[in-house]
Amino acid sequence: MEPKNLTGVSEFHLLGFSEEPELQSLIFGLFLSMYLITVFGNLLIILAVSSDSHLHTPMYFFLSNLSFVDICFTSTTIPKMLWNIQTQSKVITFEGCITQVYFFTLFIVLDILLLTVMAYDCFVAICHPLHYSVIMNPQLYGLLVLVSWIISILHSLLESLMVLRLSFCTVLEIPHFFCELNQIIQLASSDPFLNNILIYFAAVLLAGGPLSGILYSYYKVLSSIHGISSAQGKYKAFSSCASHLSVVSLFYCTGLGVYLSSAGTHSLHSSATASVMYTVVTPMLNPFIYSLRNKDLKTGLKILFEEVALKCHFVLGLKKCP
Repeated sequence: MEPKNLTGVSEFHLLGFSEEPELQSLIFGLFLSMYLITVFGNLLIILAVSSDSHLHTPMYFFLSNLSFVDICFTSTTIPKMLWNIQTQSKVITFEGCITQVYFFTLFIVLDILLLTVMAYDCFVAICHPLHYSVIMNPQLYGLLVLVSWIISILHSLLESLMVLRLSFCTVLEIPHFFCELNQIIQLASSDPFLNNILIYFAAVLLAGGPLSGILYSYYKVLSSIHGISSAQGKYKAFSSCASHLSVVSLFYCTGLGVYLSSAGTHSLHSSATASVMYTVVTPMLNPFIYSLRNKDLKTGLKILFEEVALKCHFVLGLKKCP
């Protein structure tokens, strides 16, 4: 087939998980439920942190940013997939596909960097508790989030621009539920060598580097906890970082599982199914992981619900808010 330059391509076809008509309603209901849980759960975290002054600390500032990124992360892919199922269409425009690549790459790198920043916050809190308020001052933790955004934006922009230089054949079917960067590059009829080099370099720098930092932080944290004499002190110190460690483990293990599954089965549809774990399931579970054993966050949620109930009582003029 004649190569077709990307500027002449008008649309891609997202094949999704299954072409069986009887499964479409099940897939639609399942992903709509997970998306609503993700948005509602992470939005509650953001509102709870903003409504309770006791939660205006670096840890919860980072957590609210992570919740916002998780909402954006899932909103980049799921609504389009649901729309395609509802309209019985597999089409995504060229502009829409490049936009998905840009924002998906942006938010997944932001997720990684924010988890790294949160690990550093935990390291300072456990290993240098007396200097915590001095080290983690508002200027520093604001700067850490700002730098994370800048790095993510620049990297995502570079990856998207590199896709624009590729040429494609006329058949542009993507066996996935969103425009995933690796699979788009695999469809190229021109040489994707530079794109692959950039992806590998970014993986080492923006995934391997932060992971090394996280592992080192928790090595120091566990060493400090081991040195605490009382069992109660050990439990209190570890519980303050246990939620974050669970989220990091879930995110990296599911992400690694996707690539191992993809390499083992050589099935692109299997890769799409495995991708659900870190693109949908992980952002959905994060609010539960952070709130179930966190007394401060539970208190913040309680204050939030009480404020909503009072406003509802004031507006409706009722004794009890339904």
